[in-house]
Amino acid sequence: MKRVLSLAVVALMAIETLQIFAQNGTPSAPVIPEAEGYVSIPGAAIPPDKRRTYRAIYDATRAAKSPTELVPALDNAGSELNAFGVEDVPLRNVKFVIVFHGASVNGILNDANYRAKFGVANPNIKVLAEMKKAGVEIFVCGQFLLAEKIDPKIISPDVTVASDALIVLMAYQNDGYALMNY
Repeated sequence: MKRVLSLAVVALMAIETLQIFAQNGTPSAPVIPEAEGYVSIPGAAIPPDKRRTYRAIYDATRAAKSPTELVPALDNAGSELNAFGVEDVPLRNVKFVIVFHGASVNGILNDANYRAKFGVANPNIKVLAEMKKAGVEIFVCGQFLLAEKIDPKIISPDVTVASDALIVLMAYQNDGYALMNY
């Protein structure tokens, strides 16, 4: 009898959870419209706190699956900015940094060079500008650019050349930024 009652309680909880998701509907992307949206979950554990400061550094190494898609680090950072936007967390309380190196660097080429390489417009360009406007610091590894013989002039002007991606990662983690790998 206890087992049947336990299963009934679990089933009711599952139905209630599905109803919450159904009521909330479509994800919203108020800060970075090109990135994944966010749906507020009433009663969820650890909701965004308007009084807290959130610090994260995104280690951007992966390329997008397709030249028409966002680099994963931009999409994920944008998604979290959207979460904070939906939950009315002031952007001054969100301290994000993104550092590009490896395959992700193709995503920060200026539009002309991206088009020459991939035959399509760079979908990341607008997002880089939106992120910068939202207060995100954006870097590219100078060591990687040198090793790959990439002229810094062909990188988006919204990206700053840093001495070394690993130094950027260590410096911000030493300052309490959570590491996000994409």
